[in-house]
Amino acid sequence: MEKLVREYIENQPVARQSKLNQLYQIMSEEMPENYEEKISYGMPTFHFHKNIIHFANFKNHIGIYPGPKAIVAFKDQLTDYKTSIGAIQLPVDQPLPVQLIKKIVQYNLQNA
Repeated sequence: MEKLVREYIENQPVARQSKLNQLYQIMSEEMPENYEEKISYGMPTFHFHKNIIHFANFKNHIGIYPGPKAIVAFKDQLTDYKTSIGAIQLPVDQPLPVQLIKKIVQYNLQNA
């Protein structure tokens, strides 16, 4: 984990750090070997030729930001989540949708 991403997670409330670390693991395992991690728009970002996906902690949810094309492509699988043009809100009191997150990362990599 890049230092800036680790610092971002460590600066979040302790109760959220485990879920943020889990989200980080899910996303990083789908990325190719030579990807980059950075902070972009104030959020941990996975980059491979372009920004692939961002994530961020908020008071009442964890946001993932795959961009508008992914939201449209996965709209049928996102009916249980609040979404906007390029964002998905994951409730903090529910397990992360691991397979869905992996599919979204793969989709964005294929369309990078």
